[in-house]
Amino acid sequence: MDVRTCKKCKRLFNYLSGPTICPSCRDALEAKFQEVKQYIEEHRGSTMHEVAEACEVEVQQIRQWLREERLELTEGSAPFLTCESCGTPIRSGRFCDKCRNAMTNNLQSIIKSNKPTEPTLYKKDKENPKMRFLK
Repeated sequence: MDVRTCKKCKRLFNYLSGPTICPSCRDALEAKFQEVKQYIEEHRGSTMHEVAEACEVEVQQIRQWLREERLELTEGSAPFLTCESCGTPIRSGRFCDKCRNAMTNNLQSIIKSNKPTEPTLYKKDKENPKMRFLK
């Protein structure tokens, strides 16, 4: 059992995975997210600071939801998020489309190059397949 201290309320809890916050703080944070989402739907075009003030949530938490791609900046917003790889302004997430595609292609090429090959059999083993040796 992995017992940790919640970063928000400082209570002990059984940690499973994800952020180091207890289930009750996680539920409260999710309720706050739903409140922010509802406010944004009702007040389109609000700035991040207006949303933070109206919903009583920290700007840093809104920024975290943007990085997690749970929220997205509108087209006309002033960009304050940048790609962690190249620095291009982005509306949501951690990477721009160009860098994300490049990372995906690199990962796929690595996976393809590291595929296990079929074991080669000695000539003698092909004639009598009861036992075989791998190279």
